[in-house]
Amino acid sequence: MKAMIFAAGLGTRLKPLTDRIPKALVPVNGIPMLQHVILKLKQAGFTEIVINIHHFGEQIISFLQAHQNFGITVRISDEREELLDTGGGIKKAIPFFSGNEPFLVHNVDILSDTDLKALYDYHRQSTNDATLLVSQRETSRYLLFDKDNARLCGWINKQTLQTKPNGFAYHPEQHEAYAFSGIHVISPSLFRYMDGHWTGKFSITDFYLQTCKEARIGGYIAQNLHLIDIGKPETLAQAEKLFE
Repeated sequence: MKAMIFAAGLGTRLKPLTDRIPKALVPVNGIPMLQHVILKLKQAGFTEIVINIHHFGEQIISFLQAHQNFGITVRISDEREELLDTGGGIKKAIPFFSGNEPFLVHNVDILSDTDLKALYDYHRQSTNDATLLVSQRETSRYLLFDKDNARLCGWINKQTLQTKPNGFAYHPEQHEAYAFSGIHVISPSLFRYMDGHWTGKFSITDFYLQTCKEARIGGYIAQNLHLIDIGKPETLAQAEKLFE
């Protein structure tokens, strides 16, 4: 099974920690974020991983070499010349995902107790081009899924009432609102929707929202999910308590 880890971010929310090291190597309980995610993927049965790099990318390469890639196949998608955001990062890594096998995408700064193999298997048994791990976690920004067919159809900021895509209207009786986890599974069938104007730097969430009428983007609802975004200093201490 294949996976991709987003490790190229600048980590601006974690300054000054990221003034000297990449966000991916910031420790949680003495173990770098990247190592936490790699070991979780390995435990779930993933044997091939591509990791994108940008900010202090050479440190990530050295870290992986020092640990012999943790006993799995690891490839690097080098974005040191240009940071491509999540969508652009996936598109650049397409050559690593040849064939028809789905791959899991995982943000490096997300720790959770979710069963990644169950998510992956759910996607494989579905007809989705992509399946997003979502939950009823409280946030201000929600992905909206059609209650009838569980397909992604929009996004809302419940504080400002802004919606996406353009022209989308939120109707509580028609839509279920869930928080996105930063973990998703993609089938290569999704790539055909990236042709055309989806080039260079772009967000995968924006891509999902702009193409969800054509592509089948589904949700996998995690029950009793413990998840924490460790991309902020105030959440590092919380993560150490939750995942000690």
